[in-house]
Amino acid sequence: MTNSGTPLTRTGAPTGSHQGAVVGSVLTLPLFEQLCGVLGGHPYVKVVVDRQQGVWHILDSAVHSFHVNYIATEIQALTLEELDAELDGFNHSVYQDPERRFLLGVLSLHFGGPEDQSQPFLVLETTEADTMGATLLTEFYSFVREQLDSALALLVKPANHGQANALTSVPETVLPRTQGHELFAAAPFVPLTLGSAVGRLRAFASTEEYLAARPGLTWYDIVAMPVVPDDIPRLAGLLNGSPTTPLSHTNMLAAGWGIPNAIVRGVLDRIAADDLDGAWIRYDVLADGAVVERAEQPSDLTEPTWHTQRIRLDAPQVADVPIVPLSELRSHDRRSYGTKAANLGELHHVLRHGSARLTGYYSVPRPPRPDLLGHLAGRLRTSEHADLAEAAGAFLARRVSAPEGIAVPFAVQQRFLDSSPAVQQSIGKLKMALELDAMDAVDTACVQLQHLVRTLPVPEDLVRALDTHLVKHLAGTSRFAVRSSSNAEDLPGFSAAGIYESHTKVTDLPGLLDAIRHVWASLLSPRSVRLRHQAGISLDDTYMGVIIQRYEASPLGGVMVTCNPTNRADFRNVYLNCAHGSTSDVVDGTTLPLQYLYNTVEGGGRTISLGAASEDLDPHTQDHLGELALAGRLLQSHFATDYTFAVPLDIEWLLAPGGRLHILQLRPYSA
Repeated sequence: MTNSGTPLTRTGAPTGSHQGAVVGSVLTLPLFEQLCGVLGGHPYVKVVVDRQQGVWHILDSAVHSFHVNYIATEIQALTLEELDAELDGFNHSVYQDPERRFLLGVLSLHFGGPEDQSQPFLVLETTEADTMGATLLTEFYSFVREQLDSALALLVKPANHGQANALTSVPETVLPRTQGHELFAAAPFVPLTLGSAVGRLRAFASTEEYLAARPGLTWYDIVAMPVVPDDIPRLAGLLNGSPTTPLSHTNMLAAGWGIPNAIVRGVLDRIAADDLDGAWIRYDVLADGAVVERAEQPSDLTEPTWHTQRIRLDAPQVADVPIVPLSELRSHDRRSYGTKAANLGELHHVLRHGSARLTGYYSVPRPPRPDLLGHLAGRLRTSEHADLAEAAGAFLARRVSAPEGIAVPFAVQQRFLDSSPAVQQSIGKLKMALELDAMDAVDTACVQLQHLVRTLPVPEDLVRALDTHLVKHLAGTSRFAVRSSSNAEDLPGFSAAGIYESHTKVTDLPGLLDAIRHVWASLLSPRSVRLRHQAGISLDDTYMGVIIQRYEASPLGGVMVTCNPTNRADFRNVYLNCAHGSTSDVVDGTTLPLQYLYNTVEGGGRTISLGAASEDLDPHTQDHLGELALAGRLLQSHFATDYTFAVPLDIEWLLAPGGRLHILQLRPYSA
């Protein structure tokens, strides 16, 4: 079973007045098939309209990867070296200049007319950075329409929010169009994590079927479901038959594990038709499609490297560490308070004092550009000659807030556990079961231990210390958020997304103590213990800190990663999900969120999916999300531990009333 869009074959390189392109011809479906490539499951060709000459060029996708390269070398007789030397100016002339000579776009082939789902139609769109407004888009559409086989329907897809807003005044009878989120909802294939695996395919039509089989799932299984749920063990691959978001906890874990993961429409029907459930398969997720085919069961099921290689943890500090305000922490305090708490403390510091590192991402060559600092100046609306680090710091201070709260260190959890002989005895039983690799006994010991932790009284002096800090730092708070901050998460090869608990409906001290105990107990859940054990993380090395924050009510919140998780070669865009209400609805899969890509180089954004929403966000709110995307890219630079500044961040956020951006947590995004 192969899913890579419509199967097409190249029958030979067409000829024209320019190498690797057809010029001035009517585009028929056979000619399209000769020239097309495949992207996201859809065949496509690039087109260039020369307004000066009154002709269009249909590029051969196997020869020309970029419009600008073709224009420069084939039309204007420039060398690629000459183009690279003036690339920003050249790009401006073809993407932003209102008097531009060339109109650049892509024609993609889709199927599914309103009356006949097999009916082909073409979609015309520009690049995401193109500022083409209503007049030029209408001219572009009209020219292309005249060059097409009359049997092929043509729709325009706005490539960004600016184009979508510009077209609201143009009747669809003049400019027929579709929206990106409409095409995404019907997309036959979406890559979530690129990769390859050989494993045993397990297909489940419902959550009930999956839950019944879950105890028997193992590391070499590849699970196929309508949407893979949030409580998966470590597996070899995931196949989703319905839309989901790359930023759910499940898909974050899959990205961190580096296992192939994709949305493939109709995959369960195809598995049933080919009788693949329970069979050994090879599963490849590529940028342009997924391949599922029968494979031989390996004669020697050698444990994967992640099962035998230990994850490295920094030595924790658990002696004489106090409860402190989040604002007093810095990154190095993760050894005492956990990564989440330490990163929030570091965020407070950046917002107060700025950082010379904020421009790091933009100062590194992103071929063919020597740097992107000119684009950063444009995003910050300042001069290229200004102090960009200072301007970036001022932008963050003006637009972003960090949560007020306190951090409870590992030392408090350790003292709490040491206060009970029953807890210590139960921990000993759990360690023994882990040493014997007796997973049934492990699960039983975990459940018993969690019950003890949740019901054990907190020592009175710890209660008084918590009360003192709450009065001093969070007085007036009517609702609290209590979040985990472990040393066994956000690690290379072990993200732990979603395996520890958070509580956001706490209103008083008894409820707060109960929430803290539940967060501590989540470190000992059967699932979290199993996943850490598989990764070689010892129970003795694992600690849990707790963050207590003032709960921030917000009409909109979500998650952002400062990369494009479906195309890691894309250095421009960040991926942003949001929903009305709780951010947890986004990450735990409760609500299919609105999904956006925001360009942090040239600017602008586009809607990928409306999810469960009935309509898109208003343009003003979309602009706020664009500011959040830029803030995330700047913070990525500050939090980078190397000097490529390329490791993306995973950020949970809220949009507060009035438009201020509130960052709840930030951590490395492992993929």
